[in-house]
Amino acid sequence: MNKSMATDKLAQFDQLHLLSFYDSLSESSKEQLLEQIDNLDLTVLERFHDDAEAVRGKFEPLGALTLDEIRQNEPEFRETGLKAIREGKVGCILLAGGQGSRLGFDHPKGMFNIGIERELYIYQCLFNNLMNATDEAGAFVHLFIMTSESNDAETREFLEENKFFGYSAEYVHFFIQEMAPVVDDKGKVLMTAPDTIAMSPNGNGGWFSSMNRADLLPFLKKEGIEWLNVFAVDNVLQRMADPVFIGAVIESGCKSGGKVVAKADPNERVGVLCTEDGKPSIVEYYEMTEEMITQREPDGRLSYNYGVILNYLFRTDSLFETLGKNLPLHMAHKAVAYIDENGKKITPDKPNAYKFETLVLDMIHMQKSCLAYEVVREKEFAPVKNKTGVDSVDTARELLKKNGIKL
Repeated sequence: MNKSMATDKLAQFDQLHLLSFYDSLSESSKEQLLEQIDNLDLTVLERFHDDAEAVRGKFEPLGALTLDEIRQNEPEFRETGLKAIREGKVGCILLAGGQGSRLGFDHPKGMFNIGIERELYIYQCLFNNLMNATDEAGAFVHLFIMTSESNDAETREFLEENKFFGYSAEYVHFFIQEMAPVVDDKGKVLMTAPDTIAMSPNGNGGWFSSMNRADLLPFLKKEGIEWLNVFAVDNVLQRMADPVFIGAVIESGCKSGGKVVAKADPNERVGVLCTEDGKPSIVEYYEMTEEMITQREPDGRLSYNYGVILNYLFRTDSLFETLGKNLPLHMAHKAVAYIDENGKKITPDKPNAYKFETLVLDMIHMQKSCLAYEVVREKEFAPVKNKTGVDSVDTARELLKKNGIKL
């Protein structure tokens, strides 16, 4: 791309200010800026206005495969899942693009030491959980780790130094999350330096398109991977490649599955797996009406009862059908440092910019069917989102102890 081409592209979206400092830059900085503009997806600026005005469809409750039903059929589900793992049909996706800043930790969140008397890293917990399944199956599964531009090098170095905590390096693959521009309150893309456009990771919903950009989809086909289990880095009790879960979804004939927990109370702030216009979907707690919150089934159970824990299973062929289709855009209001029109660096003390994100939960609505699979909260849900308080380091440590993990 040259300056003329960049000018044409930016003019379409009223973003010509990104070239304000161009003539004063060195040749290498000019090339760097033009490359960024070439890769810049400015259609999000148009799409966001449409998505912000989009109206959700008609929600209806979706029942789950309950703990009792799972126990009754566990031997059959387990054997089906183990068979799929042994045949190489299962892969795992670890969403690990975030930093541990909310924990007071200026490194990738997975590197956080959650141990007390010994070192026990979040990554270590997850690899241990994964190996519970692969040891039982007697076969490794391919693990794809989504990092971000800011934490990719440090993540790779850390895991390689720790020899992937006993997992086979041959089965670990990395790819970097795509980025989206950061805009101010007037919709102008910000710059962090005269030759640098302000960008942020585009949310965990972009994981499959990011795999496509990293040219990993041919590998999925070559290896015959039919199912992808997607999970987040910040749940230290997360069980991935769980053969019973995999088997249950396969036996159900559904195109996807989601692990869920029964709500602790009607007003618990969790997204609930349900249907929207007849297709599987997730309704956020703040989107639920009072009627939905309190509605109950004849047996007394809440109608909208099952909260998601970000552990999903997708049929790979169904994911291929989603390529080229846009996920809804969500916008987060954040404080972002930038340079003004004079090139002066500004560090705001309150939110001044918007980051565009897609969410993996929205991928569920792209599927034709989804099995809600109930798990025991205390055994599979220990999120580490905060330093103290709810869903914190302290609460996760207590749950690890309850599950017999030495800290």
